[in-house]
Amino acid sequence: MLPRIVFLDRDSLPLTLLPLKAKHQWQEYANTAAADVAGRLQNAEIAISNKVPITAATITACPNLKMIAVAATGYNQIDLAACKARGIRVCNIRDYALSGVPEHALMLMLALRRQLLTYRIDVLAGKWQQAQSFCHFSAPIQDLAGSTLVIVGSGALGQAMAGLARALGMHVLFAERKNASVTREGYIPFNQALGLADIVSLHCPLNTETRHLIAEAELALMKNDAVLINTARGGLVDEAALLKALQAGYIGGAGLDVLIEEPPRNGNILLDIELPNLIITPHIAWAGRFTMQQLADQLIHNIDAFLAGEPSNTLV
Repeated sequence: MLPRIVFLDRDSLPLTLLPLKAKHQWQEYANTAAADVAGRLQNAEIAISNKVPITAATITACPNLKMIAVAATGYNQIDLAACKARGIRVCNIRDYALSGVPEHALMLMLALRRQLLTYRIDVLAGKWQQAQSFCHFSAPIQDLAGSTLVIVGSGALGQAMAGLARALGMHVLFAERKNASVTREGYIPFNQALGLADIVSLHCPLNTETRHLIAEAELALMKNDAVLINTARGGLVDEAALLKALQAGYIGGAGLDVLIEEPPRNGNILLDIELPNLIITPHIAWAGRFTMQQLADQLIHNIDAFLAGEPSNTLV
């Protein structure tokens, strides 16, 4: 019997996949509702999921499942403990977005520090056309060169972000883990780093320790013209606290590519307002064609490796 592979949310990866080396059966669905996951994986040996949750109950209901190939770096939608207990391999994607995600974060930094939205609104409103001088001033512009970037998360993405920032003349600091008892060499204590930052960029995973990593107390530590960038996971930031900080002028701005609920079908307080110092993009930092192809190719390589008996990029 050929191994049956089921891709639960194929529309999340809108490009061509490499052919698998081993013979197999392939079934794909544009997307999969939570209630349909177990049924669709009933006879599958390999499941592919980008964001569709695979729970302990699903694993119990799918006795043939041997591998879960996560079509992303983040794996918080997979019950790893249940997989480990059943001996199911879980593999994710690593280091594929080292260009795309830092570029997106940099775009948000530039747009916010240089007041892109404010000046675009002014031009559309005719304010430049009515100016007495050759230029129009309405909001203070900050250069990236010479500013301090604090990076939270020193993995591959954090290091790639640091490389781009240094190339632009920014001073880069890495924040130590929040509430760490010891500060490692090359890191700055978390709270101290927030106070030094002109820009804070998040590049860390979402877990029980990092949920609401940035909340009211942390935002209060930041400069009133500092910018927060999140291209990692929405749950890292307390959205209600962020909205309050932006409206009260506690920080200078925020650029987000992620929200707590995605897609935000039930609404989101950050989407209900229009602020020139808040930019939200729909989880597309990873979606450049080159970056997505890197992900897609690695996904197939992970499955090939598993079928060849040499699993790679394993979590359990």
